[in-house]
Amino acid sequence: MSETMPPPSDPNAPQGQPDGPQTQTAVLERTETVPEVAEPGDHERFAHYVRKEKILESALSGEPVTALCGKVWIPGRNPDRFPVCPTCKEIYESMRQTGNSGEGDS
Repeated sequence: MSETMPPPSDPNAPQGQPDGPQTQTAVLERTETVPEVAEPGDHERFAHYVRKEKILESALSGEPVTALCGKVWIPGRNPDRFPVCPTCKEIYESMRQTGNSGEGDS
């Protein structure tokens, strides 16, 4: 008859530590991303084109919006007081000419 013998202990192991498989815990760091304004102050110089429903969502949630030109900001001022962003206007006009208003018309 044979007996099962425990594995030999490691002479270098610290006293009081169990022998056998050791486990390690890895910690994953999660960074929270917050959209930044591409160029601080630029959103205050122009009125940008953004979908109406996105502006409403932003007003309710406080989330930033992205204009056609790529500017990201949280709307809070009356856009009628500023000139229209030339890049947004150019993109909007090209969308109108091709018939792609982005509204999902069938």
